[in-house]
Amino acid sequence: MANIKIISWNINGIRAVVKKGFVNFLYEYKPHIIGLQEVKIDAHARNKETFDFPKYNEYWHSSKRPGYAGTMTLVRETSKIATDFIRHIEGINHTDFDHEGRVQTVEFEKFFLINIYFPNTRDDLSRLPFKQEFNAKLLVYAKKLEKKKPVIMMGDFNVAHNEIDLARPKENSGHNGFTDEERSDFDNFEKKCFVDTFRHFHPHTIKYSWWSYRAGARQRNVGWRIDYIMVSKVLLPHVKKSFILNDVVGSDHCPVGIELDI
Repeated sequence: MANIKIISWNINGIRAVVKKGFVNFLYEYKPHIIGLQEVKIDAHARNKETFDFPKYNEYWHSSKRPGYAGTMTLVRETSKIATDFIRHIEGINHTDFDHEGRVQTVEFEKFFLINIYFPNTRDDLSRLPFKQEFNAKLLVYAKKLEKKKPVIMMGDFNVAHNEIDLARPKENSGHNGFTDEERSDFDNFEKKCFVDTFRHFHPHTIKYSWWSYRAGARQRNVGWRIDYIMVSKVLLPHVKKSFILNDVVGSDHCPVGIELDI
């Protein structure tokens, strides 16, 4: 068995987070796998720029739209997990979602890892139907993969699941990121045997992963837990730890992670 550290982080722009010390973060925390969301760089621009992530293999799924959405997964090339790499899959075979670079899958010998940037429903909830369709198709996709081997789903889900997961649940009830529909979709992931690892290990812990840039929200810890790592129930005995690195800065989100013994 090998101990694997897996981290998920919405970095809110790859250029910005690199300037804020992302490479130093890699050196300090040494994740074996790190999935990034909202990289905000299209393939054309990426080919004109050089990003240096020492000792990591890069797997990108950029949005077709410049400066928007997109995902990237890094796998430490000197680790055993890198030798277990099988393939990288872009998207879920659905044009509307795949053009935005919202989902990428990395298949390893013992599990699939899906790195996801879920849609934001917007303040006027105009994108709620889009997100509901995304959630439904993503779940079908994940369950199809699960027939072959266990699945890890991680990323910015853009929803606080329960009242414990945001600082002001009453004021935000029915609003973007805390609608009944979005919360119900999260319930459905759990009903289909995916486990919220942080809440499994910390059922009563109040900890957040995103804070608005407005009004000093992070300093006052007025936040939301909207970043998750969920695993197939069969994989849960192999998860030894689940954590939120809320002291790490560089984005309006902070990294979340698990340690897996498999």
